[in-house]
Amino acid sequence: MQKMDGRKLNEIDKNIEKMKEIFPEVFTESKIDVEKLKLLYGEHLIKENKEYEFSCHRK
Repeated sequence: MQKMDGRKLNEIDKNIEKMKEIFPEVFTESKIDVEKLKLLYGEHLIKENKEYEFSCHRK
């Protein structure tokens, strides 16, 4: 498990506060509502679904 230092956590908090200023409508109870984000900005989101599969063909 990766340890988080206080500096990293502060950066995350600062970024969330910036998002609240720019996109207040996507927050519900101080959390990002991903469904609202998709509804409002969905056409601008990257929708790549990268899945990899390994298969072995037997004779």
